Amino acid sequence: MKTTNYYNTFIEIADDCPVQTAEVPPVKEGKKTAANIQFEMIIDHPYRYTSDDVIFNVYALKNNISKKDSEKERTAFFSKGQACLRASPLPKRYGWGIHYNDEGKIAIYPAGSEEYDKLANDESLKRIKAVRSKRV
Repeated sequence: MKTTNYYNTFIEIADDCPVQTAEVPPVKEGKKTAANIQFEMIIDHPYRYTSDDVIFNVYALKNNISKKDSEKERTAFFSKGQACLRASPLPKRYGWGIHYNDEGKIAIYPAGSEEYDKLANDESLKRIKAVRSKRV
């Protein structure tokens, strides 16, 4: 089974992120976007979920996968490679850094905050940028 999890890592906002301070992803046309679902899961429960948990939950909600089918569907979902949270709108568009602890559990921190700056400069963490939206 493939995974999107990182450990002791901080994903910084993308170089071409349009905001310098974090924004809450807006709900569009009364429907929650992937960014809304990811944001709510992580902001409400820091260090509870792994990246795999968050990514699969978005997929399950968007595809109406029932709880009873979720284990089988999760195995099938991760049998193929999936984009990690470096490609999430949170660090690409909305200005949220993503911290993975040593268990692979995640929390988000707003760009421009003291916590974000501390993690972005922490030499003990692997630090990587979110995927750019535009090609260079």
